[in-house]
Parts: sequence; structure tokens; C-alpha cells
Amino acid sequence: MALDQSFVGRSYPPSAPYEVGREKIREFAEAVGDANPAYLDPEAAKAFGHPDVIAPPTFVFSITYKAAGVVIQDPQLGLDYSRVVHGDQKFAYRRPVRAGDRLTVTSTIEAIKSLAGNDILDIRGEVHDEAGEHVVTAWTKLVARAAEEA
Repeated sequence: MALDQSFVGRSYPPSAPYEVGREKIREFAEAVGDANPAYLDPEAAKAFGHPDVIAPPTFVFSITYKAAGVVIQDPQLGLDYSRVVHGDQKFAYRRPVRAGDRLTVTSTIEAIKSLAGNDILDIRGEVHDEAGEHVVTAWTKLVARAAEEA
């Protein structure tokens, strides 16, 4: 059953603050194989003009995807998560994510489409620091595959 188009534009309350830690940034950088010193060494990050280590660009996905859980789990939306695959991801940064940031994410359903029986859900995550400054916008595209016919 197709997702309800009336959900387009619906925003959900901001997530609880997530405190970005140096160790989490280091672990992520190592996991993706990126040895950029700005991700690993506070002094190197300062030499690049940052107050502390910064996170690789895709680091914020873990925060925004978790925050999108309020959309995914909304029973009124009716998304069958067992059929969902991750379709696409993109980011638009105002500034890098830094160790010590306390970030919240507000998730909004930006689009719902139906294509060949598949539901395509676009979620925009607006990430702000604790001062309310915009840090990054993340767009996540989820595809709920059509149910197999018996």
C-alpha cells in the first residue's frame, strides 16, 4: 500500500542532543580508512584553523539516520521497514562537525513517491549545534520495496 502523500512536509520534534566525541570521530575515520590528520590529531586540526578535531563528512549520517527513526517508526505513516533499503544520501555543510559539538536533528519528510509499487521516502535532517546554529543538512532516500505477489 502506497505511503500517504499528506505526510510530505511533516516535521518531527528535534532529537535528543548527541555529543560528538574525539574517540567516536577517530573510530569512524579509521573505519572508513581516512587518515586525514584533522580527524585524528587536535594539534593538526588547530593548524587547519579548527578548534578541535573535525569529523569526516559522512560521520553525521549515524546521527541523522538515528534521528530519522521517528519518521520510520511513525505508525501513521505505515512504512514497512522490513522492506526498506537505503537508496541515497547527500549532505550540505555550513561548517564541519567538531569534537565537543552537541547536535540535534530535526527530521522532515520532504517527498514521497511511488514507482513500480515501491515507495520512495525522502527525509531531510537539519542538524544544529546547542547554540542553535545550523551545521549541516542531510538528505536520506529510503526505498520500501514492493511486496512480492503470492
